[in-house]
Formats: sequence, C-alpha cells, structure tokens
Amino acid sequence: MGDHAVSAEQELVLRVLGALLREDVVGLRSRTTPEQRPDGLWLRLAEGGGGALLLPVTEDGFQAAYTARLPLLRREPAATTLTTCDDVLDALREHAPPQDRPGFAAFAEECRQTLATMRLHDRTRDEVLVRLATAYGSDTSAWRGHCGSLAHDALAARLDHPVYPTARGRTGLVPEQLRCYAPEFHPRYRPRWITLPRRAVTTAGQFPAWWPRPDGERFALPVHPLTGDRELGEALREAGLYGQDRPCEQPHLDLVPTLSMRTGALADDPCVHLKLPLATATLGLRNRRSIKPGTLVDGAACHRLLAAVIDREPRFKGSVLLADETTYAHAGHELLAVLLRAFPPGLEESAIVPMAALLARAPDGLLVIDHLADRFYGGDPLALLDAVLTLLFDWQTTLFGYGIALESHQQNIQLAFDTVTSASPSLRREVPSAAAGGVRLVLKDNDGPRINARRLHERLGEPTPDGVEFDDARIFTEGDAPLADLFTTITLHLCAGAYAFGLDRHGRAPLASGLRLVRERLTEAVERLDPQPRDVLRERVLDAERLPVKAMVSAGSLLTKERSGAADINKHYTNGPNYLRPGGAS
Repeated sequence: MGDHAVSAEQELVLRVLGALLREDVVGLRSRTTPEQRPDGLWLRLAEGGGGALLLPVTEDGFQAAYTARLPLLRREPAATTLTTCDDVLDALREHAPPQDRPGFAAFAEECRQTLATMRLHDRTRDEVLVRLATAYGSDTSAWRGHCGSLAHDALAARLDHPVYPTARGRTGLVPEQLRCYAPEFHPRYRPRWITLPRRAVTTAGQFPAWWPRPDGERFALPVHPLTGDRELGEALREAGLYGQDRPCEQPHLDLVPTLSMRTGALADDPCVHLKLPLATATLGLRNRRSIKPGTLVDGAACHRLLAAVIDREPRFKGSVLLADETTYAHAGHELLAVLLRAFPPGLEESAIVPMAALLARAPDGLLVIDHLADRFYGGDPLALLDAVLTLLFDWQTTLFGYGIALESHQQNIQLAFDTVTSASPSLRREVPSAAAGGVRLVLKDNDGPRINARRLHERLGEPTPDGVEFDDARIFTEGDAPLADLFTTITLHLCAGAYAFGLDRHGRAPLASGLRLVRERLTEAVERLDPQPRDVLRERVLDAERLPVKAMVSAGSLLTKERSGAADINKHYTNGPNYLRPGGAS
C-alpha cells in the first residue's frame, strides 16, 4: 500500500492484525479454519462467547505464511464488521484466557497512542521534509557526516518497524512533546543537569573537558527534559539520594535526537552522543527506555570484545567501525544514568545512513536507497544491497564463529559510503572508493549479545580480554541455539530479508532476485567458517524448514512474563516459513 492509499487507522489495523496472526495470538494461526470465499481466503476462529471471528488473509512469506489482507475482522452470525483497533482487540480479547485479557486493553491504549502519532506524522510530513531539504538539500546521498546521519534519522523515524506494528508510538508522550524531542521532527533541546554526591556515582572511562565539574565532592549528571520532577524525585528516593541532589550550572549544550529518542547528538559535535534514560516505552509497554546500570557495563564489555575480534580479523579493521561506549556514569538507578558515546574520526565526508532509513522517503519523493544507488551504484538498489550484505554477513558470521551473536538491528547499524570523484569528465556521479570497499559498517548499542562462552574461549585461546565482564547472566549460553535464533531474527530478518521484500514492495527489484541475493551472500559467508559453526548455520538457518520469528507483541505488551515465559522480551520467539528455501516465500 502506498503512503496515502489508506487512512492511518486502516494501515494500523492491517499491521496489528498481521502481527497478531504471525504470533498466533488467541490461536489465529493454530485454531482457525480456512474458508475460500469469492473475494479470497478467510480464517475462521469459531470459539468465543461472541460467535465466530473471520479474518481475510493473503499469502505473505516474510516471517509468516499469511498476513491480513483487509483491515478488518468480521463477526458471525451477527454479520458485523470491525474496523478499528479498539473493536478488533475487544473482539479478540473475548477469545483469550481471562488472565490474559488485561493485556489486550493495554495494547489497545498503545494502538491509540500510535494512531495519534501516525496522524501527527501525516500532518507534518511536508513541513519537515521542506525543512530538511532546505537545511541539507533534496538529494539525501549528499547528506554527509554525522550531521547528515541525524537528518536520515528524522526520515527513518517516520517509517514503520518491519515487525512491530505500533513502533511509532511512545507511551505517555503527547504531540507537543514529540515535536520538541522526537527524531522525526529534528529539533534541538538542552538536557537538565543535577549534581549528586561523588561517592554515590559509579563512573567509567574518560569524561571530556566540557563536562561540568562543580567540585571534587560532587558529580554532574544530565537528565532528559522529558524526565519530570515527579519521576526524578521517585528515582532519587529509590536510590537513597532524595534531597541530596543540587542544581547545576547549565552548560551551553544543545542536543539533536537520534533515531533512538533517548539518545541525543551534540549539535556542535554530532560524533558525540549522550544517551539519557526516558520514562517511556517503545516496541512494547514492557520495553522501557530507561538505562539499567548493568546495560552500561555490558555495552562497554561488548565494545572491548568486538575490538578484540577485529584485532584478530584484520580485514575488518577498515570496514567495521565501533562507536566507543566505554564512558558512562550511573547512580544505581535506571533513571539516573548517562552513556557518553563517541564515534571514530574520519567519517566527516562519508554519507552515513542508518540501515533503518534505506526505504524511507526522501524530500523529493524518491527512496533514500534510490539516491544512494544513483550516486554510488549506477542506479541499481540491488547492487547497493549486495555490497551491504557481503560485508554484513561476513562480519556477523565471523562473530558467530567466535561464539558471538549481536542484537545489531537496523537502528544500530549505520552504513558509511566512502567515495572518490571519478576523473572522467563524462561520468558525473561519484563511485565507491576501492580502498574502502564502497561501504563500511558503523556499529553502536551492542549491550544485548548472546555468547557461547566455550567456543569464545576456544577461539581466543585464552580467557576473555581485559574489561570483558558482563553483568547480565543471560548473555552467556550453553550452546549455539540462542545465538542462531538471535542471528536469524536480527541479522537475517531485519537487516536482509526485510530489504528483499521491501525492494519488491516498492517496485525496485523482484522478490526472487532479492531473496536469491540474500541466500547466495549468506551461503558464501557461512562456507568460510569452521565446520562446527558452519554446520549450525546451515542446519538452523539456510536449510531449516522454519525460522524463529520475534513474538514482540505477545512478550512486550499482551502477556505477562509469567504467561509468555520470556526471560527476555526482546528474545521471545514464534516461528515462520524459511523464505531462503526454494519456494519458501510463496
């Protein structure tokens, strides 16, 4: 469906129904009976006090065999049609066990907030695109350096998530707050600053010269403006610091929000980010945007581990770049924390694009990937995807060979296109630099990996490098299954499969060509591994009949952790067809 083909509510209902079907909520997959009708296929859910529910479906192939065909449910025998999220979720709630029904009401509120955001995006689309084009130009491939990346973030923030249907919603925030602080509006803002007793603050790394330093007895901590006095007071009380905070002289420090709204880039030095906790949630009501102190420890440890791998794999030294996330501070509470992120130098003239922005609309109506392909790959989006997947799969499968899987999804991977200008006067475009391989990966936010400790130690030939100590016990696993699931749901689905299906949806490349490319590049990367990890990825990914699929709505909103059994709501799975197998997407 095009951007304006359906109303925002119809679009949302369609996405919600597709997600609930994929996750088999109330048995939409497992307890339904297919019925072929003149207009197409319907699934009948017969149980429930209100009668049968019928869902119109069509073949999908990306993480599910079928998805919703029309934005509605039909109730029989009453012959009523349900076309709003409220009505659809009310009807499905009747089919849920009593202990799960509160989750449907909570998810309905999440849908209402998302719908309000989608309508706000529709109203402000032209305004924001004109402002971005005026500031940076209409050709997004010419948006350079970290400033240009922030502009791409603004475009990506107006896109829907490939899996989660209400990703554009932020719990509890109103439109005016979004205008002031959300990446899709590309605003500037200043954080608040407080000081706390130095003895109460844990720090790591080297803070820059501009960081406020009130005196040796106190530490200055930035606070996001959306963290109100009530939330801040509760956090201080829970940390045993209530009444011990003091105001701090505000440094002249403007931030621009990144695609991760809780993170702001310094407006005057956008290669430096401040990640500040927010008292809101995205991608599920239980997916809070706070910062647990342990995740700061884990992010720093993972940074050091990845750097150690790159040292052992020299082909990645120029092509995989890591944002330094080893400098942070916290006062023992998830709302009293800050991460200072610093990107490596040398990217000022690169086109830096988050993967999440590739299928976003540029100010002139083309896709971001169209502009990049025109400038760097002879106008062929599939050639661009080929270059990205070649490097991405080589890197991620190499990590798998070390016993490491990253949760490096579209938002956490930036693509840096490094160019040289052609010497030929007849060729007016830029071409990928041979020295840089055309594209580099820039990675951030790697605090939730899965690691097979046994294989990591075998590959390193020694205990883990200095500083590689993780706080979250779930990171280390006994075998490869959790790593393969994470590799599949993040690297394959979100960073590869989503683009094969997306390019087909936008008419840029046939689905068969995109999927063939994904399988060929993944196969090449897997075949370079040692036998044991190679066989795991063959069996569990390339040749598996079905693949794990994130069940994000169930774990993040609909079900309690006790009901879902999810130890980690971001790593809770159902399954779907393997679109890499011949005929797997049909």
